[in-house]
Amino acid sequence: MSIDALGDLMGDKLAQRRIHGVVVGVVTNNQDPDGLGRVKLSFPWLSDAYESNWARVAAPMAGKERGAYFLPEVDDEVLVAFEHGAVERPFVLGGLWNGQDKPPADNKDGKNNIRLIKSRSGLTVKLDDTDGAAKVTISDKEGKNLIELDAGKSTISITSDKDLILMAKGNISLESSGGDVSIKGKNVALEGQQALAAKGGTGKLEATNGLSITCAAGVNVNNGALEVK
Repeated sequence: MSIDALGDLMGDKLAQRRIHGVVVGVVTNNQDPDGLGRVKLSFPWLSDAYESNWARVAAPMAGKERGAYFLPEVDDEVLVAFEHGAVERPFVLGGLWNGQDKPPADNKDGKNNIRLIKSRSGLTVKLDDTDGAAKVTISDKEGKNLIELDAGKSTISITSDKDLILMAKGNISLESSGGDVSIKGKNVALEGQQALAAKGGTGKLEATNGLSITCAAGVNVNNGALEVK
């Protein structure tokens, strides 16, 4: 008997019985042709030749073009239930870790401080509830590019291994209500397409290798006490 014929036979036999409770399945296909977020499954305890109908995947939130979209990968182990016990109507309730596919974090200290979302490429959202040092971190696999909200230190930091780009169609405002603002780099350029203004209680412009001020329309210096050395 061919594998296809065996699969058909198993499907016919399963259609005549009902399985109540939950079972373990393995994802065989997650490319739903109808774009409904469904997967197909095999059941190792049943037959290597049998593949299920398209199974809907339960999510913490789901609705029209919204929800928590976490589609399981092919070969992921999942927990499966059947609608009214009908094997031809499977539902994936969630994923399962096992001896080969282990969690991305552990609870060896028993404090259960870590909550984690980690993708196939290592992109990570980590919530750390450590007492006095709670933080939220978004990072790549190597941790070279990350955003960190540190509740313990009351700081927010953004780290980039290469470029950091801030873009807005509206205004960008940098403001410190009680501290200093520092901008430092190999070369720093300030450019205003219409105007450039700098204002402070006291002002200082200093350069170690020369200072040049150029204006196509002339330079106007207006001060009641101007001293040039």
